[in-house]
Amino acid sequence: MTLLTRCIYCLTLLIYSSLAGAIDYVGNQPCKTCHLKEYQQWQGSHHDLAMQEANVKTVLGDFNNAKFTKLGVTSTFFMQAGRFMVKTDSSDNSLQDFEISYTFGVYPLQQYMVKFPQGKIQVLDIAWDSRPKEQGGQRWFSLHPNEAIKADDVLHWTGPNLNWNYMCADCHSTNLKKNYDAVTQSYNTQWDSINVACEACHGPASEHLKWSKSPEKLATLKNKGLSIDLSATTKSHWSINAKTHKPELLSNPVTGKNTVELCAKCHSRRSQLDDNFVPGDNFRDHYLPALLTDALYYPDGKIKDEVYIYGSFMQSRMYQAGVTCSDCHNPHTLELKASGDKVCAQCHVDASYSSKKHHFHQQESMGSSCIACHMPAKTYMGVDERNDHSFRIPRPDLAEQLDMPDACTNCHKDKNSGWAATAINKWLGKTARGFQNYGVALQALDQQTEQALNLAYGVLLDDAPNIAKATALGFLGNYPSRQTLTTALQMLRSKDADMRRQGLFVLQNFPLQHTVAQVFPLLNDPVKIVRLEAVQLLIAVPRGSMAKEQAALLDKVIEEYQQSLLFSADRPEAQVALAQLYSQQNLMTQAEAAFKQALVLQSQYIPAYINYADFLQRQQREHEALDTLQLGLKLTNDANLYHALGLWYVRNNDKVQGINSLQKAAKLAKNNARFQYVYAVAVGEKQPRNAITILESSLIKHSGHLETLSALASYYHQLGDAFNANRYQQKMKKVMSYAPEK
Repeated sequence: MTLLTRCIYCLTLLIYSSLAGAIDYVGNQPCKTCHLKEYQQWQGSHHDLAMQEANVKTVLGDFNNAKFTKLGVTSTFFMQAGRFMVKTDSSDNSLQDFEISYTFGVYPLQQYMVKFPQGKIQVLDIAWDSRPKEQGGQRWFSLHPNEAIKADDVLHWTGPNLNWNYMCADCHSTNLKKNYDAVTQSYNTQWDSINVACEACHGPASEHLKWSKSPEKLATLKNKGLSIDLSATTKSHWSINAKTHKPELLSNPVTGKNTVELCAKCHSRRSQLDDNFVPGDNFRDHYLPALLTDALYYPDGKIKDEVYIYGSFMQSRMYQAGVTCSDCHNPHTLELKASGDKVCAQCHVDASYSSKKHHFHQQESMGSSCIACHMPAKTYMGVDERNDHSFRIPRPDLAEQLDMPDACTNCHKDKNSGWAATAINKWLGKTARGFQNYGVALQALDQQTEQALNLAYGVLLDDAPNIAKATALGFLGNYPSRQTLTTALQMLRSKDADMRRQGLFVLQNFPLQHTVAQVFPLLNDPVKIVRLEAVQLLIAVPRGSMAKEQAALLDKVIEEYQQSLLFSADRPEAQVALAQLYSQQNLMTQAEAAFKQALVLQSQYIPAYINYADFLQRQQREHEALDTLQLGLKLTNDANLYHALGLWYVRNNDKVQGINSLQKAAKLAKNNARFQYVYAVAVGEKQPRNAITILESSLIKHSGHLETLSALASYYHQLGDAFNANRYQQKMKKVMSYAPEK
């Protein structure tokens, strides 16, 4: 290469790098110039008003010396020198004055935020009902109306669960950086736009602005300089086939699931791994989405707790077919693209589905509504009614069987699910099965019944949504066998990241030497949540047993895992995980510091006491372990703490105290099969018949709990009762006998 050629080459690189330099957020105003229509649609939307500075234009609540009293505590909302103020209970339970700095949301409620030292911002538990007065609105109300919440409670408005920096900020502002400093325990949280603005969905726009000025020169710039192409989201992607009258997906330049995951960033229950998400990224590289756990969903996947749509939508036939959020919602106004059931008629022939032959109700009645039957609503935060987005066929027969609500009795409140199931069976001549058929399996797995394993494989082999399969898969660790091991290893090759991660989760129940060769490649998995699960299995592998390149890869992913925990170092659960990581690395000083920090952050966080006590025991610091458990019990009467305390006493040869503590745990957690089993074993050393009574009582609900069955077989054998010993051995075999079809 000649000197002249080299200079021209370098100059070209310099010009290109200046054009394609660091991508930056530029704010909303530049977007307005070329995209006025979309900008005007966005103005006044819930995204636009997601978070605002508190002033006379943004505050909706009554601050004219309005008073609100709850359980003897009276809070006063007032103005002082033009500032919005509240006098309410502080972190020491005394009444103090606080200035409102920001508003959160607008309808059907508005919340208010207060700045605290060290950059911490807290959200008041008392909110403003912004609905019209005739609907019960225009009033102050508590988000926890029936709970006496004192300052040391995690739900107190000054506590960790109402902390804006961690709990809320990521979804209500654009390009938010939490910036938590674990050393000083302070925040320097920053944003580019205070609300959910254009770049929250379209990505940073600095390169797009350059493209807009020279589109010919930068014609090869991917997505016109944006991180994701959303140009087609406002268009219709579906048509109705004239012959079949069924919806058909048109050619769609947008990858449907990619756009759904863009919305999932905020509209999902998930754990946050970092704050580096840019639109177009893989959602699971930055967030760990929740599965269909009992705390969040009913057994069949219907909404129970606040789950923010994504987990529900993933269960639907619509999601499987390629429907996206913007097929029903205008992505700028956030309103439905048509009113009421007309939004469904975009794809489903109205004449067919609005007919009484379909819904069997009077026209214009609630029962004739697509939304009422297929998207039943539940009210959260006191006044916020939200629809279930799993789009399921009503199954009152399952609701009766699994003891959960159903769409029919939402309206027919004087009837029960059995009545509704009979009515539907008369109309159709059968039970409408629908798409979501895993409720019986998930409940059986949660309760560890005799049929659970059989039902689990039924879900795994069925045409079920992956979120249900991944949930069922996670329970297989309760049934350790060669079959379970084979299944988990097979799932490591799944195309679905949640399935791969759950396969790794199951492998925690098997000796590492049987799995390390299959797990190690997943340290290179393209999806972060899978890598982080894999590394937790492999941390304990001695470096001397692996090649240099393998050790370097393991260390790299350990660092990635540690950084994800440090990102959440303001939470006690992250500190406990950090402590366990440090302990596995033999960094005992750092481990103990992390355990202590977890208790500083949240004095009632039970897992911190239990895991810290276990850590101390492994250090032969038995009395400190005992003190830690007893300290936890001074703060809360928790079954898990009594169980851990009972095990401490047993290990230290105080059987009487041990049995007493294990009994308390068993009484407090009657549905915990493990606690019943351990208590029974402690009793059974001297009183096997009493142990049998405890175990058989537990078996009524947990008929497939293997430890319980094994213990019963053993105790009956010990008593010389061969018949019952054999009976329970056969039950164990039956629980484990399922063989998946090939």
